[in-house]
Amino acid sequence: MLKILVDPNPKLRKKSKRVTKNELGSASFQDFIRQLSTTMQEADGIGIAAPQVGQNIRLIVINTDQGPQPMINPVVLWKSLTKELGEEGCLSVPGIFGLVKRAKIILLTYVDWAGKRHQIRAKGLFARVIQHEVDHLDGILFIDKAEKVISNKDLKP
Repeated sequence: MLKILVDPNPKLRKKSKRVTKNELGSASFQDFIRQLSTTMQEADGIGIAAPQVGQNIRLIVINTDQGPQPMINPVVLWKSLTKELGEEGCLSVPGIFGLVKRAKIILLTYVDWAGKRHQIRAKGLFARVIQHEVDHLDGILFIDKAEKVISNKDLKP
C-alpha cells in the first residue's frame, strides 16, 4: 500500500502534469496504477488521485461496480447547470466531512491504461467522485469548496 499524504502536505496543492504516451506504456506506470488502485481499496476509498500519494500526475482511480477504473488525463468537457449539495470526505483530510455543491451531470474524456480514449456521461455519486478527484489534480481539496465542514470530534457519541 502506498502512503497517503495528509493536508497540509504541499504536494496536495500542486497542479499535476499530463501523462505522456511514453509514460503510459511503461511497466512502472502500469504498476503504479495497480498500486494506486490497491491503496484506494485498502483505505476503503471510493476514489483516489495520484497527488494523494505524492505523484503530481493527472491520474485518478474511481471505485466502480466493475472494480477500480483508472482515468488518465481526465478532462471535464461539460458540467450541468443543475447542482447538488452533498457530503464529501477525503482520504487526505481524515476525520473531516463537508457539504459541497457539485454539478449533477458531467461529460468527461480520459484515457484508460491501454491508451484508449473514452468519453463518458456521469451523473449522481459517480459524477461527484470524478469532480472531487479531478480537483485533486489541480491542487484543490474539498474543504476549499465546502459550505459546511464538520470534524469527527464535533460529533457527539
